[in-house]
Amino acid sequence: MEGGGAQNNPRTVEEVFRDFKGRRAGMIKALTTDVEEFYQQCDPEKENLCLYGFPSEQWEVNLPAEEVPPELPEPALGINFARDGMQDKDWLSLVAVHSDAWLLAVAFYFGARFGFDKADRKRLFNMINELPSLFEVVTGAAKKQVKEKSSVSNHSSNKSKSHSKVQRGSESHTKYSKPMQPKDEDEGMGMDEEEEDEHGDTLCGACGENYASDEFWICCDICEKWFHGKCVKITPARAEHIKQYKCPSCSSNKRARP
Repeated sequence: MEGGGAQNNPRTVEEVFRDFKGRRAGMIKALTTDVEEFYQQCDPEKENLCLYGFPSEQWEVNLPAEEVPPELPEPALGINFARDGMQDKDWLSLVAVHSDAWLLAVAFYFGARFGFDKADRKRLFNMINELPSLFEVVTGAAKKQVKEKSSVSNHSSNKSKSHSKVQRGSESHTKYSKPMQPKDEDEGMGMDEEEEDEHGDTLCGACGENYASDEFWICCDICEKWFHGKCVKITPARAEHIKQYKCPSCSSNKRARP
């Protein structure tokens, strides 16, 4: 069986990561684009079967290695037995979870065999952890995370246009958010939660700290970044009279209005 990978012995972090990505790509094919073929090969009437991924980005359903201990860690045994006893998506998700565990086992087997130190093991794990797991790919969670990340990024840069905008006739369009001062406990809780939801992922452009509803914030009309008032030395009273606020960075790039 080609699947054992005895011929393939990556010795550096980069080589082990390439090996991991190849095996992962093969198993993703089995669980997504080649899923019909994979399903057919996992006949519950057959003996214990395993799903193997290869560095060549191919996959194979086969019996486990006969030698003990095997050349490499073995995948989950008998994935075929539960095929007809579960919903298809649940069965595929379960196979994906076990396959994730096997991919990590193989990668860290190479790391242990070739003496990776703590720094190398950490670097290898961080490289692996940047990729979505098979479970996330199979269940669609990976696409959702990418979409949410993009949405958060866009929301963070655009939210200032629709939130905490104070108009005083035609005098002011400066955007800022005052500390919440609820009239009563129930109303205050609801407003605080709404405020936190709107600004929960906002970071101060000066100190990098998170938004808090009990602090005064102001938004730069040029770069649209939010800042703690205390970080840019702007008070709520002063903000009321600013027609267009420019943060220190934008002020240094363009001469502020008199």
